[in-house]
Formats: sequence, structure tokens, C-alpha cells
Amino acid sequence: MLVYRYDSSRIEIQETNNGDDIEFHIQVKDTETFLPRVKSVRAFFDEDDVYTDVLFYAYPDQRYSVIVKPQYYTDFILQLMKQHVLLQVEWTAD
Repeated sequence: MLVYRYDSSRIEIQETNNGDDIEFHIQVKDTETFLPRVKSVRAFFDEDDVYTDVLFYAYPDQRYSVIVKPQYYTDFILQLMKQHVLLQVEWTAD
């Protein structure tokens, strides 16, 4: 299982199950720094060959809903880390 940490004063991330998928609700608070980072994560998945792996839905006020297929969960979390959206990612025992 992956556990991650982020700076809640700059971004808020909530993760829930959505049927067979995982849904993330992301609220960007520090738009100057974090909005480009979140957009880079979105661009990464928009440009890959799998169209339904990670789906981004943008809402007003820098809010995003992101639907992630379970087999791409780790890829999504690691891409958040790579773009410095997350501070830490750690494997834990199930």
C-alpha cells in the first residue's frame, strides 16, 4: 500500500473509492506554484497511449476530480511525486 504526504496549506487531496476506480478530489490553494505542477501531471496522462487510465475533470476555483483505474494508481501517485505535488511517498505493509 502507498501512503503519501503533501503540504495541506498549498494543496488539498482527498482519495475515495468510486466503484472499481479511485477518485481524487484536488483543490489547488497555491496556484502560482502548484497549478502548473498539477497541469503537468494531467499532460503526462493525456499524452500517453492509454486514454482511460487517468481522467481529469477541471472545475472552477482550481478544483479537479481525477478518476484513476486501479492498475494505474501507483503510476499516478508517483507522477504526483515526480512533479513535486507530494512531499513523500512510502510503501507500507498491507
